[in-house]
Amino acid sequence: MRIGIGQINTVPGDIEGNGKKMEEYMREGRDCDVVVFPELSLPGYIPKDIILRRYFVEEQLERLERMVKKTGKATVIGGYIEKGERKHANVYDLSSVRYRKDEVFYNAAFLARDGELVGKYFKKHLPSFDVYNEERYFTPGEEKGVFEVKGKKIGVNICEDIWYDEGPVDEQASLGAELIINISASPFYRGKPGIRRRLVSKRARENKTFILYVNLVGGWDEIVFDGGSFACDPDGDIVFLAPSFKEGLFVWDMEKKERIEVKEGGYREVKDAIVLGIRDYVRKNGFRGVVLGLSGGIDSAVVACLAVEALEKENVLAIFMPGDFTSPESREDAYEIAQRLGIKLIEVPISQIYHEFLSLIEKSFPLDTLSKENLQARIRGNILMAYANKERLLVLATGNKSEISIGYNTLYGDTVGAMAPLGDLYKNEVYEIARILNEKREIIPERVFKKPPSAELRKDQRDEDDIPPYAMLDPVLYHLIEENMSVEEIVGKGYPRDVVEEILRRYYIAEYKRKQIPFVIKVSSKAFGSGRRVPITHRYRK
Repeated sequence: MRIGIGQINTVPGDIEGNGKKMEEYMREGRDCDVVVFPELSLPGYIPKDIILRRYFVEEQLERLERMVKKTGKATVIGGYIEKGERKHANVYDLSSVRYRKDEVFYNAAFLARDGELVGKYFKKHLPSFDVYNEERYFTPGEEKGVFEVKGKKIGVNICEDIWYDEGPVDEQASLGAELIINISASPFYRGKPGIRRRLVSKRARENKTFILYVNLVGGWDEIVFDGGSFACDPDGDIVFLAPSFKEGLFVWDMEKKERIEVKEGGYREVKDAIVLGIRDYVRKNGFRGVVLGLSGGIDSAVVACLAVEALEKENVLAIFMPGDFTSPESREDAYEIAQRLGIKLIEVPISQIYHEFLSLIEKSFPLDTLSKENLQARIRGNILMAYANKERLLVLATGNKSEISIGYNTLYGDTVGAMAPLGDLYKNEVYEIARILNEKREIIPERVFKKPPSAELRKDQRDEDDIPPYAMLDPVLYHLIEENMSVEEIVGKGYPRDVVEEILRRYYIAEYKRKQIPFVIKVSSKAFGSGRRVPITHRYRK
């Protein structure tokens, strides 16, 4: 059996565009026995409350009908939203009545061939943790999900279904499925591809069956889907692997017994995920490019490199905004980085603006040191936004997860922008990405790696004058955020209690800032954004 894996990059809500892309891949895979697409491939994963718009689901079902009529001998398997019977609901609250809360929808898979719909499966396990909230929209299904294709019994299930012991995979195998296909939209974070492969390998061994895992690829706001679709044989060995972060139709011949050794991608995959996240956000939202502040420091240097890789140098512009405390080295490094990347660099000095601004304000009230520092950052933010407005560009913020975690940033200053590409990377991880970016040729000067990080908002300023050393700050934050540890557990790992408690204090105070900054691209198991729902107003400090 030859199976075409349509590892496609969809746009949520673009029913017609997604449908056309699926039909193109169907034509390309017409010599295959089966052509498979990822979860919710027709409506796009996931349109969120667009699902609740009047007629959206109906329009998508009508488009599916047209697609089914174009199927030939190859069995096509794809994702869509099915509509069920109406249910009892709150009919008094307008937010319920007007947003289809009396209707039932399923996260579904279809099977079609020879112009007819030949099977359906409704997802049983609906994730509602981290970035997922499928229970808001969908109802669990009850179908067995075993179908006959070319004389073989094939099981079909959807994403989360495969993660449960004694779940749909085991049931389908017990019903005689020789091949189980899981269509998925599984977001990337560092280490996640390996976790998936180990899980599917385990399921294949346990059930003595082939399993094909078909994953979505592409950026969707804060989330990146990495593709990397793969198949395991009944021994649990990987026998097919599609590229990561790449769209295409990739063919797996089940008869070929070719074991594939897979290496973990580490921070190279993180870099690729951020690049795809930038590219798709800019292009899918109709912008032509980006602008960023290039200070000569490591963070802005890395963002500039990632933006150029994502969008090409012609679509990236940098602005250098020196102030009273900008060092000559920072100027040299900013110009050198821009020159090596081949991007245009504009210089807009802020000293005159800053002093005039300061003079006007202090005629009415005096400013303290911190207010003066923040004023400089906000002037720079205004300059970036002014240029972005003029040229119809998006601003990329350059802050990292360490700074965002403890509020070491300025609201409406260095936090302005459409997205923060480094916002899910701790400072030490930013250096890891920088080293990878420098592997083929030195883009970021060695001096940038060696000089102490500084916002350069006051004389001789260093980050570590204001916050704990990153060598201590980053692991404490990791234990707190990714590992969800308490103060006592972190102190038990050998960190000074006073430092841990101060980090925690700043972490919680900064919540109001995090609610107002650009979204970050998720590359860790717990990122700031939709997968972390913490109130601003609370008093828990443990």
